[in-house]
Amino acid sequence: MTAETKLSGYLKEPLIFVQEVYDSRHELLEHVYQRAYDLGWVRKDFLERIKEREETFPTGIPLQNLGAAIPHTDSECVVKEFVAVITNSRPVVFNSMEDKDVQVKADIVFVLGLNQPHAQLEMLQSLMGLLQNEAVLSELLLASNEESLLKIVKKNNL
Repeated sequence: MTAETKLSGYLKEPLIFVQEVYDSRHELLEHVYQRAYDLGWVRKDFLERIKEREETFPTGIPLQNLGAAIPHTDSECVVKEFVAVITNSRPVVFNSMEDKDVQVKADIVFVLGLNQPHAQLEMLQSLMGLLQNEAVLSELLLASNEESLLKIVKKNNL
């Protein structure tokens, strides 16, 4: 894996949200979009496109003791690349990537804002690796602020 596709290379503090509470995945996506849009990192159509893609190709991933989701959309909506990380103090429901009719309670969500197709694939692969490491995921979920979450990512060389 190249340094460029490491999670730490795409994590930016303004798009790290810890111990959040959202009533729905739409609310979560709107919050991330609004921050990214205000920073000038995404186009106006990012929100609509990411919601549509999530309806058609859901990204919820059931893990052994947790749930995760990796929403993403077309690269042309992204001006400046990022990966937003959201830890939820109350899980947010996403539909399963494997079966649209199955709900996944996501404790952690990674919103990909990548504009290079190969980077998106590599980032998905690296996140799938992370999702298999529940010890590190649990550590991320316990982070009490943006800084401590970033430290955990760097410490684990993600």
